[in-house]
Amino acid sequence: MEATIKLSDLFKILKAHLFLIIAITVVSVSIATIISYFVLTPIYTADTQILVNQKSDKKDPYVASSQIDADLQMINTYNVVIKSPLILSKVIEKLDLNSTPETLTNQITILNTNNSQVFTVHVEDAKASQAVDISNTIAEIFKSEIPTLMKVDNINILSYAKLSEHPIPAKPNKLLNIGISGIIGLMIGIGLAILIETLDTRIKSEQDVEDILDIPIIGLVSPINIDKKTSRLKRQTSNIDAV
Repeated sequence: MEATIKLSDLFKILKAHLFLIIAITVVSVSIATIISYFVLTPIYTADTQILVNQKSDKKDPYVASSQIDADLQMINTYNVVIKSPLILSKVIEKLDLNSTPETLTNQITILNTNNSQVFTVHVEDAKASQAVDISNTIAEIFKSEIPTLMKVDNINILSYAKLSEHPIPAKPNKLLNIGISGIIGLMIGIGLAILIETLDTRIKSEQDVEDILDIPIIGLVSPINIDKKTSRLKRQTSNIDAV
């Protein structure tokens, strides 16, 4: 049998289980707050932009256009070179990092907009100053090594990463985590309240009787106080025995 819940019934369910819904929401938000502020490690980011721009004969438009296309294609190769052990080992040695090239490469992302000769070395680290140092050092070592590796000289550092006076971690987004956990907790609370009502098959009101039997109610039996009835019957029995 298909069961449907009217909007008015839904409000009644929510009102009846309001404490449960609020409690689950508060617990969910509390857990997210504790994890965001005391468990997750803040992650800072730093970006260094690199320009790929080969010198070309500007008097010949065809040659200049071909050179730009070649530079764009080379960016994919540069992405691999930047994250190679050859570059990252020198970065680790120069900054005296307690890391390995394999670990460091997981902290690096190369970002490039389509048809742009600028790509960005994006570094994530638990220390804001270290993220800046790694990003800038990668760019400098890459620029110094690329002429030897590929016999080209078309790399320029467009902008260095800078350390903010009051760095703000990029991750975790505490407010977003708390907001999402609040919504999830609210949904779980509402779902649980509806589930409890759906599984509760007890008849609690005359409306339940009408809904189940599909017939109108023509009379009601008022609640009987058993204790008073029993006392009254005992008194009547005692009087009869006395007579």
